[in-house]
Amino acid sequence: MRQYGPDRDHRRPEGVSDETVEALGALSKALETTERARGHLYGFHQLTGTADLQLDRAVELLREAGHDEWADRVRTEILGRNVIPGHWTFQIVEAYDDTYYQPFRGLERDAVDRLAGGRDHLYEAEMKEDRRTVGHPDHTARPGVPPERPE
Repeated sequence: MRQYGPDRDHRRPEGVSDETVEALGALSKALETTERARGHLYGFHQLTGTADLQLDRAVELLREAGHDEWADRVRTEILGRNVIPGHWTFQIVEAYDDTYYQPFRGLERDAVDRLAGGRDHLYEAEMKEDRRTVGHPDHTARPGVPPERPE
């Protein structure tokens, strides 16, 4: 293994073109955006669930304030309501995972495996190499490798 530069898992395999590295980088970036979208979907799921649980306190306080009719309306019209027809948020998350996220993740993994020998983040690893300052202690290629001596 070379002392400097990326480790073996982040070096381009023989025969992999610049275009392939760029294409896989774009595919991975799209998947990363999907990961963020999925995180927002989980945030939506958790926030909506928290709001629904907070309605219990609102119903209780409305009853204590003598507003039984309003407490009943909140309890029957909003608490436990579907967020879209037939769905609570957990069902939306499950459908997203099954219909979109898992197939996308699987395809991206398959593309990296078949086109780049399973080596992830080649585009980023090469960009890191292009942007490193040789000899700077905070620009080493990987953990545990001393900085190179500038030429």
